[in-house]
Amino acid sequence: MSMEPIQTDRAPAAIGPYSQGMAAGDFIFYSGQIPLDPVSGELVGHSVEEQTEQVMKNMEGALAGAGLGFAHVVKTTIFLTDLGSFATVNEIYGRRFPQKAPARATVEVSALPKGALVEIEWVAYRGK
Repeated sequence: MSMEPIQTDRAPAAIGPYSQGMAAGDFIFYSGQIPLDPVSGELVGHSVEEQTEQVMKNMEGALAGAGLGFAHVVKTTIFLTDLGSFATVNEIYGRRFPQKAPARATVEVSALPKGALVEIEWVAYRGK
Protein backbone atom coordinates (compact mmCIF):
# COMPACT_ATOMS: atom_id res chain seq x y z
CA MET A 1 0.00 0.00 0.00
CA SER A 2 1.35 3.41 -0.91
CA MET A 3 1.17 6.41 1.38
CA GLU A 4 1.25 10.03 0.29
CA PRO A 5 0.98 13.33 2.15
CA ILE A 6 -2.03 15.49 1.35
CA GLN A 7 -1.39 19.23 1.14
CA THR A 8 -3.63 22.10 0.02
CA ASP A 9 -3.65 25.87 0.40
CA ARG A 10 -7.44 25.67 0.96
CA ALA A 11 -6.75 24.86 4.61
CA PRO A 12 -4.18 26.16 7.11
CA ALA A 13 -0.66 24.84 6.70
CA ALA A 14 0.66 22.50 9.36
CA ILE A 15 2.15 24.38 12.32
CA GLY A 16 4.50 21.55 13.27
CA PRO A 17 6.13 18.38 11.99
CA TYR A 18 3.01 16.76 10.53
CA SER A 19 1.02 16.63 7.29
CA GLN A 20 -2.41 18.16 6.74
CA GLY A 21 -3.41 14.65 5.78
CA MET A 22 -1.91 11.32 4.89
CA ALA A 23 -3.45 9.09 2.24
CA ALA A 24 -3.11 5.38 2.84
CA GLY A 25 -4.88 3.34 0.20
CA ASP A 26 -8.48 4.48 -0.13
CA PHE A 27 -8.43 6.40 3.16
CA ILE A 28 -7.12 9.84 4.05
CA PHE A 29 -6.29 10.47 7.70
CA TYR A 30 -6.50 14.21 8.37
CA SER A 31 -4.67 16.01 11.14
CA GLY A 32 -6.71 18.06 13.55
CA GLN A 33 -7.91 21.44 12.36
CA ILE A 34 -8.14 24.35 14.75
CA PRO A 35 -9.80 27.66 13.78
CA LEU A 36 -6.92 29.22 11.88
CA ASP A 37 -7.31 31.49 8.90
CA PRO A 38 -5.69 29.61 5.97
CA VAL A 39 -4.02 32.77 4.66
CA SER A 40 -2.78 34.54 7.80
CA GLY A 41 -2.40 31.52 10.07
CA GLU A 42 -4.07 33.53 12.84
CA LEU A 43 -6.75 32.21 15.18
CA VAL A 44 -10.28 33.16 14.04
CA GLY A 45 -13.04 34.02 16.50
CA HIS A 46 -13.39 34.29 20.25
CA SER A 47 -16.55 32.24 20.76
CA VAL A 48 -16.95 28.49 20.29
CA GLU A 49 -19.55 29.25 17.57
CA GLU A 50 -17.13 31.36 15.52
CA GLN A 51 -14.30 28.92 16.02
CA THR A 52 -16.38 25.87 15.12
CA GLU A 53 -17.56 27.55 11.91
CA GLN A 54 -13.92 28.23 10.97
CA VAL A 55 -12.86 24.66 11.76
CA MET A 56 -15.66 23.38 9.52
CA LYS A 57 -14.55 25.75 6.73
CA ASN A 58 -10.99 24.47 7.12
CA MET A 59 -12.25 20.91 7.06
CA GLU A 60 -14.19 21.63 3.86
CA GLY A 61 -11.10 23.19 2.28
CA ALA A 62 -8.86 20.27 3.21
CA LEU A 63 -11.39 17.81 1.79
CA ALA A 64 -11.84 19.87 -1.41
CA GLY A 65 -8.07 19.91 -1.87
CA ALA A 66 -8.27 16.13 -2.32
CA GLY A 67 -11.38 16.33 -4.50
CA LEU A 68 -13.65 15.22 -1.64
CA GLY A 69 -16.50 16.63 0.43
CA PHE A 70 -18.22 16.02 3.76
CA ALA A 71 -20.01 12.97 2.32
CA HIS A 72 -16.63 11.19 2.19
CA VAL A 73 -15.97 11.56 5.93
CA VAL A 74 -16.28 8.26 7.81
CA LYS A 75 -14.90 9.14 11.27
CA THR A 76 -14.25 12.29 13.29
CA THR A 77 -12.89 13.16 16.69
CA ILE A 78 -13.85 16.49 18.23
CA PHE A 79 -11.69 17.98 20.97
CA LEU A 80 -13.28 20.67 23.17
CA THR A 81 -11.76 22.68 26.00
CA ASP A 82 -15.24 22.83 27.58
CA LEU A 83 -17.65 19.93 27.14
CA GLY A 84 -20.37 22.40 28.16
CA SER A 85 -20.20 23.72 24.58
CA PHE A 86 -21.05 20.26 23.16
CA ALA A 87 -24.62 21.19 22.08
CA THR A 88 -23.43 24.33 20.26
CA VAL A 89 -20.63 22.53 18.43
CA ASN A 90 -22.93 19.60 17.67
CA GLU A 91 -25.48 21.89 16.00
CA ILE A 92 -22.89 23.58 13.76
CA TYR A 93 -21.16 20.27 12.97
CA GLY A 94 -24.48 18.55 12.22
CA ARG A 95 -25.34 21.01 9.44
CA ARG A 96 -22.49 19.55 7.38
CA PHE A 97 -23.74 15.98 7.80
CA PRO A 98 -27.51 16.10 7.24
CA GLN A 99 -27.77 12.59 5.72
CA LYS A 100 -25.09 10.14 6.81
CA ALA A 101 -23.25 11.35 9.87
CA PRO A 102 -19.81 9.78 10.32
CA ALA A 103 -18.78 7.78 13.38
CA ARG A 104 -17.55 10.22 16.03
CA ALA A 105 -15.98 10.69 19.41
CA THR A 106 -16.00 13.94 21.39
CA VAL A 107 -13.60 14.54 24.25
CA GLU A 108 -12.78 17.37 26.61
CA VAL A 109 -9.14 18.41 26.80
CA SER A 110 -7.35 20.85 29.08
CA ALA A 111 -5.93 22.96 26.25
CA LEU A 112 -5.51 23.15 22.46
CA PRO A 113 -2.82 24.80 20.31
CA LYS A 114 -2.89 28.60 20.10
CA GLY A 115 -5.65 28.75 22.74
CA ALA A 116 -8.30 27.30 20.42
CA LEU A 117 -11.59 26.12 21.93
CA VAL A 118 -12.25 23.34 19.40
CA GLU A 119 -10.27 21.01 17.15
CA ILE A 120 -11.53 18.31 14.78
CA GLU A 121 -9.60 15.47 13.15
CA TRP A 122 -11.14 13.03 10.68
CA VAL A 123 -10.78 10.14 8.29
CA ALA A 124 -12.20 10.28 4.76
CA TYR A 125 -12.80 7.44 2.30
CA ARG A 126 -11.93 8.16 -1.32
CA GLY A 127 -12.60 4.70 -2.74
CA LYS A 128 -15.43 3.67 -4.95
